[in-house]
Amino acid sequence: MLIRLTGTVRERVLRIIEMQLDVPIEEIKAESQFVDDLGADSLAIVEITLALEEEFDLDFPDEVVDRCVTVGDAVRELEAELARRAS
Repeated sequence: MLIRLTGTVRERVLRIIEMQLDVPIEEIKAESQFVDDLGADSLAIVEITLALEEEFDLDFPDEVVDRCVTVGDAVRELEAELARRAS
């Protein structure tokens, strides 16, 4: 069952990462790298991607996922896609 989170795109992304990686939200920074800093493996990256796609009701092409090395990258990609949809 999908439960939509409230807050800004950044806040929602941070909460998803916190839940998926079991990392305290206060330790997740924009410059945090998913693999090197947050300890995500390839399965965790897939799970985060799926959770973000479900949360924001969109599909990330593989090339977008590959560009998202840091949390900030993911937030920027999401904000850009949401802005494209709104216009």
